[in-house]
Amino acid sequence: MLSKAKTLKGYKLDSLDGEFGEVKEFYFDDRHWTVRYLVANTGNWLTGRQVLISPYALVAAIKAEQHIAVDLTKKQIEGSPSLNSDKPVSRQFEEAYYGYYGWPMYWNGPSIWGSYPYIARDRETWKAPTQGEKAWDPHLRSTDNVCGYEIQALDGEIGHVEDFIIDDETWAIRYLVVATRNWWPGKKVLVSPQWIERVSWSESKVFVNLSRDVIKRSPEYTAESLITRDYETGLHRHYDRQGYWVEELVVAEHSN
Repeated sequence: MLSKAKTLKGYKLDSLDGEFGEVKEFYFDDRHWTVRYLVANTGNWLTGRQVLISPYALVAAIKAEQHIAVDLTKKQIEGSPSLNSDKPVSRQFEEAYYGYYGWPMYWNGPSIWGSYPYIARDRETWKAPTQGEKAWDPHLRSTDNVCGYEIQALDGEIGHVEDFIIDDETWAIRYLVVATRNWWPGKKVLVSPQWIERVSWSESKVFVNLSRDVIKRSPEYTAESLITRDYETGLHRHYDRQGYWVEELVVAEHSN
């Protein structure tokens, strides 16, 4: 299911033994554009530290009830490696965090979840990285911080990042919601991370390998839009790009 990051923000978080907070924001990596941690606002519980929950522990996002089920106990969460609320997420912290929970490290392998194109929840299927698979160094970004970044087309600015569309099965960011501002007042469009040429984090600017005219003629996105597979197919066809679902199906078949 595809959901907007801002819609998920504020969802209640239910552990195996009760509610422990709500969604504050998400941290994603800038290589695969996949959510690596949900950041929880725990109120007066565990104050002074960032409470991070990996998608490995996220069972389901229930829109009707506006909550996310988390497959952890409060004791497990409290006992996890502590990260001060004013510190960035380091590799050292991530290794300790994944080691604590015993999950496969997502940076050990070529796919978005290490050796897998999806979150492998069955421990019996987990495998060590094969020889030749190199680990990569993730750089994590905040969805809150990247909102507002300018979007630069091949021939000029087109607007800014307003939100993110997240797939709550793989936790990949499927699209950036772009508000076109003064260039095309009131219109919003979707741009896939796969169409991004580069990001200047120092300039807070995202460069896409698309012209303004092509973007202007793309299917409009509104708050009421349902992102169905038909909508996505039309969007990818407009940009003459293959759908991510086709590529992931091929990868999944090769990984079995």
